[in-house]
Amino acid sequence: MTTVTKDEDSTPTQKTIASAANLANLLPTGTVLAFQTLIPSFSNNGACHPANIGLSISIILICALICFFSSFTDSFIDSTDGKFYYGIITRDGMHILNPRAKEVTDDETKRLRKYRIKPIDYFHAFLSLIVFLIFALTDLNVKNCFFPEAGDDLNQIIINLPLGAGVFVSFLFTIFPTTRRGIGYTQPRANKEKKSGNMTSTTTTTSKRSDLEMGSVVVGGAEAEARASITTSTP
Repeated sequence: MTTVTKDEDSTPTQKTIASAANLANLLPTGTVLAFQTLIPSFSNNGACHPANIGLSISIILICALICFFSSFTDSFIDSTDGKFYYGIITRDGMHILNPRAKEVTDDETKRLRKYRIKPIDYFHAFLSLIVFLIFALTDLNVKNCFFPEAGDDLNQIIINLPLGAGVFVSFLFTIFPTTRRGIGYTQPRANKEKKSGNMTSTTTTTSKRSDLEMGSVVVGGAEAEARASITTSTP
């Protein structure tokens, strides 16, 4: 009789890690980090001249566009050649950016249509954009540049708004996760996992058969020795 055991990897810990990876994919962490790296120089550490104001507005707009359009990117590993492909999702499907060595067939075109834009993608894009704009406009250098005479009430909003927005949007992203991988987020190769699973089960079955054969040899040898001892002891 064959006993089927459940995979121990589907644990609450794995689900928590998957949720954290989903948040890292959706939240504009990279865009915010790039913005915070550039804004001190562009804003002259908050002491803005007319040129610094233009530069600060430019970096805010550029990072906002990158944050928004990054929600409309996806990637996958082709099961036929095992290569990693990434591209931009459209209403008709997915437009692959990196070059391919082979021509796109009709079956692949149908498969790429599964990656077309969905309403949830717009939802994720606007939330990511809102989070970035909140973090950008409440930055200390931006605040000193555009709101140098801010009152105590505005300062309290600037201090607490990013934390509240980040927690609230993270909660929404957890409730409405995404299947998009974006650019730079790989996915496991299911075919290899299946193959390795089959190889493991084959190896286990072979080892069990070997153990049974060895056990039969040992039992047979013990029976032969017992018969020989009985024959010797008989007058």
